[in-house]
Amino acid sequence: MFKGEFMMSKTWYPVIDLEKCIGCMKCVKFCPNKVYEIKNDRPVVVNPEGCSHGCKGCQKKCPVGAIQHVGDVSTKDDSCSNPGCGCGSSCC
Repeated sequence: MFKGEFMMSKTWYPVIDLEKCIGCMKCVKFCPNKVYEIKNDRPVVVNPEGCSHGCKGCQKKCPVGAIQHVGDVSTKDDSCSNPGCGCGSSCC
């Protein structure tokens, strides 16, 4: 994998707990991969395969802990290119 590339995943994606979600849209604003859309004033995961494997950037941005990730991180990408993720060289 080349520097600056990231691996999209079919086995790693965010799940939003709508009971906790306050609709701040920080996850939507953060994600550069268009994983989320806004529907009825709430974020909705519309492109789960667009999530960077192992990235928890949107989860870190959520002020109420409404986002969890599902999937296998044993093969996570070590060259995260998600700006603002705050993870350094790899998302975790």
